Amino acid sequence: MKKSIAIILVLFPLVFSFGQTGKKLKSKPGKPKQKGGIEVIPIPSQDRVDIKIDGKLFTSYLYPSSIKKPVLWPIFSTSGLELTRGFPLAPKQGERVDHPHHVGLWFNHGDVNGYDFWNNSNDIGKEHPGPFGTIVHKTIDNYSGSKDKGDLEVTSEWKINENKILLTEKTHFVFEKVGDQRFITRITRLKAGADTVKFNESKEGMLGLRVARFLEHPSDKPEIYTDAKGNPTSVPIMNNIGVSGKFLNSEGIIGDLVWGKRAKWLSLSGSSEHKNASIVIFDHPSNFNYPTHWHARPYGLFAANPIGSTVFTDGQEFHPKILPPHFEIVFKHRILIISGKMPSSLELELMYKDWTK
Repeated sequence: MKKSIAIILVLFPLVFSFGQTGKKLKSKPGKPKQKGGIEVIPIPSQDRVDIKIDGKLFTSYLYPSSIKKPVLWPIFSTSGLELTRGFPLAPKQGERVDHPHHVGLWFNHGDVNGYDFWNNSNDIGKEHPGPFGTIVHKTIDNYSGSKDKGDLEVTSEWKINENKILLTEKTHFVFEKVGDQRFITRITRLKAGADTVKFNESKEGMLGLRVARFLEHPSDKPEIYTDAKGNPTSVPIMNNIGVSGKFLNSEGIIGDLVWGKRAKWLSLSGSSEHKNASIVIFDHPSNFNYPTHWHARPYGLFAANPIGSTVFTDGQEFHPKILPPHFEIVFKHRILIISGKMPSSLELELMYKDWTK
């Protein structure tokens, strides 16, 4: 995996300016037709699509085989703060080096017909024996950009041993900006193949995000972190300088107590370089087992998981999901990224209702 990561790190800064056509991606994207606003720029030679806002990178859709699933990474606020953890793609000094499968923003699940799509990584430890599944990007189906909105539609396949396809995934990303706020709407459509697909209950799912160090909650637990050269180093005494994250959910619960609780939305706020930033994930009333449980940890994991009730409720609830052959299920989520002052709970609730009405 180290060789694959090195290739990604070398290629990532090389940005080519391709434009938007609003049509299926051909072998060579067309010439630029747009400057400014939101640009969606496929770079197939580097297994990625760049999303730029007013000429600056907002995020990239990455799909190299080394990551085991497509992801959005990195993600930046309007003020330029990098909100996602660099490890394992681009380690930064002081970052945790746990969970190498936590990369950017992703969508998968820990138990689908007995296969683990969540923990799959070239560097995963023996504590996760598998068997593993892999989500393989297949095509860029549509992309377009405009002054305030960008669209990206892609197809992926959830595969298990010998390339058997359990699910076909059609995902539509919508990227928007409103002042200093940025939005990512993800509509994920999963269709079963010839076999019945069962999403068994697991705490490890489904829409996941791994955040930068400053958005973690302060901790005094000894851990392993990267040093100035990116090497893993044991740290017996924690340095929490600059670590300022705090969770808040729609029910008014704060801190690490949000773990496992049901909520319509969950926010995470912090500050770095004298700049404030917040990330809010909205669940949607049409989603399975709404409102979702949140697999949110102080160390920087931020995930909406509707298929883990038996874990989150100590066995009081049980909600697996079964898809008969050729049936489908749709998940809708919205990620709000805020620079500056964090909106109040009332303001977030109004924004949530505006999106879900």
